[in-house]
Amino acid sequence: MEFFRIRRDIPFMRHAIVLNMISLITFLAAVFFLATKGLHLSVEFTGGTVMQVSYAESVEVERVRQSVAKLGYEDVQVQNFGTARDVMIRLPSRKGVSSAQQSEQVLVALRATDASVKLQRTEFVGPSVGEELVASGLKALGMVIVGIMVYLAMRFEWKFAVAAIVANLHDVIIILGFFAYFQWEFSLAVLAAVLAVLGYSVNESVVIFDRIREAFRKYRKLTTPQVIDHAITATISRTIITHGSTQLVVLSMLLFGGATLHYFAMALTIGILFGIYSSVFVAAAVAMWLGVKREDLVKAPSRKEGDPNDPNAGATV
Repeated sequence: MEFFRIRRDIPFMRHAIVLNMISLITFLAAVFFLATKGLHLSVEFTGGTVMQVSYAESVEVERVRQSVAKLGYEDVQVQNFGTARDVMIRLPSRKGVSSAQQSEQVLVALRATDASVKLQRTEFVGPSVGEELVASGLKALGMVIVGIMVYLAMRFEWKFAVAAIVANLHDVIIILGFFAYFQWEFSLAVLAAVLAVLGYSVNESVVIFDRIREAFRKYRKLTTPQVIDHAITATISRTIITHGSTQLVVLSMLLFGGATLHYFAMALTIGILFGIYSSVFVAAAVAMWLGVKREDLVKAPSRKEGDPNDPNAGATV
């Protein structure tokens, strides 16, 4: 399906150096902010208190959040749990304050606005659990990266695998750089968004790589940069349709999904935008600089014995 078709190839690779210099500067800035500021980790990673409370009637999550915020908690997570009457609250740990004291303070603040609130359960999430989550998250990220490299190397060529991983890591580091610079809360939901962006970005790269292979077979007189330009130009309509519709859904979550989905949608928004950029200008350019050529993707047909087109046919020793 296409909204439009561009008849003349756009010379993307002519500006590859300039565009990748912009990417490199953005990437280094993200690494700098990660190294100097670090990520603002949520309760799941740092440890804290988890409370579940219930109301007699349905309650607005924002009202609960405002009541807890009056106690000085800036990074509290509040969300419905099961029904509109049940609410789960995650509180960051405080020095000198036990988990029981935290839950009691919050319960008093909530009962000041609604006396019907009841405490269902309270749990303390220790830092050891947070360390395990960090290790598991990094392990999942590493397994995704290795899986992508193996898949692309088997389907296309190792140069494409390296190019795709460079582009995907570019997206991940830039997302983390945004969260480090603005000190947005990095939670398990955001980690899930980062992993989703990895798969989303590699899908766009695979589409472009497939068009490159197809163009190598079809246009034998074109140079490698011209083949890449043709492949990218041929996928522009598909890119606009796919990413545009996806971005509309993500933006709706960002604008109307509330505080619970805010940072999850923010990570997806950044990842989708940079995923398009990296698939076109980073992955394709890196593959070109690694020296991908027609012979890497299009295997020459093997000649059969006695083939009249074989120049060595009939030769005697």
